[in-house]
Amino acid sequence: MPRRIVGRPHVTKKGKSMFIELMPLIGRRAITVTVASLSGGRIRVNVVPIALAEDNKINEKIGYSNKDKIAQVPESATHALTTPLSLTGTPDEIDAQMAQQLKAYVDSHVALQQSVDRAKQEIADAVKAIEERDKNRSKAKSTSGAKPGDMSTDESSKDAAIATGNLSLFDAKAGASDVLQDAQ
Repeated sequence: MPRRIVGRPHVTKKGKSMFIELMPLIGRRAITVTVASLSGGRIRVNVVPIALAEDNKINEKIGYSNKDKIAQVPESATHALTTPLSLTGTPDEIDAQMAQQLKAYVDSHVALQQSVDRAKQEIADAVKAIEERDKNRSKAKSTSGAKPGDMSTDESSKDAAIATGNLSLFDAKAGASDVLQDAQ
């Protein structure tokens, strides 16, 4: 049976409670909360977000072939998602500042998570755009390639130069061997 707290003025203060402030963070990842007693009647409260498996997968979509074309999200950004909040003070100081500190911490964490999510989406979009561009380039090359029976412009101009005897210095060796082969 839950205990009822009576006659504790700090409990009946108006304002948000710790868990209401933590909900935007808890909704995305688990947290660990520790409280330790220190000397001099002080305490330390730690709020530690737990790392998720997906945190390390943010750059996976880039792949080896696109690593030079797309910037990766730095590891420091993903590690920042697990940066703890640590408050040290007397119980009264912690009670007075906890909700405000949690709100600021959760707000900055949520903003960072949104930035990481946005970067992840932009990476996926960039990879898709690069793949489509490369696909279109290979289609364009295959449709604009020469037909097997056609001679390229260089080959036809070389043949014309050989026939007229107007070989350049660079064509002379190749042209001479062609003329010798034709003569035989």
